[in-house]
Amino acid sequence: MKLYNQGATPASATSPVSFAGLIEKIEILRSTLRWASKLDRPEIEKLLKQATTLRDEVMGLSHKERFVQAAASAQVAADAAPPQQEVERLPRERRQALMERSFIFEGTFGDNPRLLEALEIAEKAAPTDLPVLIDGESGTGKELMAKVIHANGARTDKPFISVNCGAIPDSLLESELFGHKKGAFTGASNDRRGKFESAHTGTIFLDEIGELPLTGQVKLLRVLEAHEIQRVGSDEIISVDARIVAATNKDLRRMSQAGTFREDLFYRLSVIHVSLPALRERRDEIPLLVSYFSDEAAGMLRRAPVRLTPRLRDFLLHYDYPGNIRELRNLLYRLSCLAGDTADLPHLPQDIRPKPAALAVVGAGASGADIAMATSLSEAKRAASDEAERAFLERGLQEVGGTVAELARRFDMNRSHLQMLLKKHGIHSKDFRASRQAEAGKG
Repeated sequence: MKLYNQGATPASATSPVSFAGLIEKIEILRSTLRWASKLDRPEIEKLLKQATTLRDEVMGLSHKERFVQAAASAQVAADAAPPQQEVERLPRERRQALMERSFIFEGTFGDNPRLLEALEIAEKAAPTDLPVLIDGESGTGKELMAKVIHANGARTDKPFISVNCGAIPDSLLESELFGHKKGAFTGASNDRRGKFESAHTGTIFLDEIGELPLTGQVKLLRVLEAHEIQRVGSDEIISVDARIVAATNKDLRRMSQAGTFREDLFYRLSVIHVSLPALRERRDEIPLLVSYFSDEAAGMLRRAPVRLTPRLRDFLLHYDYPGNIRELRNLLYRLSCLAGDTADLPHLPQDIRPKPAALAVVGAGASGADIAMATSLSEAKRAASDEAERAFLERGLQEVGGTVAELARRFDMNRSHLQMLLKKHGIHSKDFRASRQAEAGKG
């Protein structure tokens, strides 16, 4: 996994951020600070900015290292799979090949085969100036993919300008994209550059391109064909050279057939077409994404990564995520903020929280569901083993009325180890004590 660091020198090309490099920078800064009493205020402010940058780099490296450890754990688990599962490791090899070719992308991209195919298309398209159309459901990472294409292209040190086409009123669309002259309309008190001028020599990202009205589509088509714009209220022709990357969560081909999106514009934009799969189609990535976003949230909130109870982790693994990666990220930030050391189902938003009846069904028959969702023999065995262990503990607590000490004596177990197992499965002995008392009351 590479981190964005456009200022890296060739010597550090294989490791954009390294401990040795950071230590060297910190020593230089410390040496300078020894003379702080002789510095002017502007110089002190400059040093403070450098210190902030160093802190961010340390945070980034720490983030990276922890994510790499999570990925390494996943690799160890894959290596332990039976020989017939060898094919499952191929996506990881493809991802490793991308990294070894110094292809820059954020760690939120995993090794799902369909996602790797999209990344490989992006890798080939990035060095060119060909238009790229990225499609996928809301929250699948379309803007992040656009930034990946920009970061790996020849324009990486030039502007990256993002425009949400669905958020611009029709009356202001032309001014927003192409700029205007002073006095062109009421409220135009100054000359103003548009997004295309701002993106000159760089990349312009047109998000939600399917929301662009037909009049705006005609003007965009002219820019693609002639590489020229005119500010509103001006006759001056301005040449622009901006690489266009567009994104949509709609089916533009079907829209063009229905006449709501210009067919010629669709073919102009989709010279390179990248499709991002929904998160529910790449569940194998959810454990890594949970680890990644938990760590990211912990860094922002300046606290240790939140621990998840087994039943919350099971929920996160099997939830459908209509909001895709964005929803998963927001969930982990919420859990990290609202929970203390450990997050559980009550910390989820009310509208997605499982109902008590559903929890009972999951508790009684989770084994079959887990085994059905398993992607390898080793995962199926682990799911069956975990469920058998949980059932054993619950039956034992039921028999002893929720008394942990009695259960430990009955099965000749260390009490602290038993407590650890109960915590692992999210089992609370007090629930069984309450049940015994309720039965006694009825008697």
